[in-house]
Amino acid sequence: MKKEITRLLMLFIVLISFTSCSVIEGIFKAGVGVGIFIVVIVVAIIIFIISKISGKK
Repeated sequence: MKKEITRLLMLFIVLISFTSCSVIEGIFKAGVGVGIFIVVIVVAIIIFIISKISGKK
């Protein structure tokens, strides 16, 4: 029980110490990183498919 209270207290302190702007900034930075990663994967898949199609002819 003490561990749970300690964890909740630490989480509460962390949440209070962050301003809302820095939290939002972190979310958007993570979103941009994931978005770039997904775009690179999609482009790689498209290039792979085009190379397979053109290689068979």
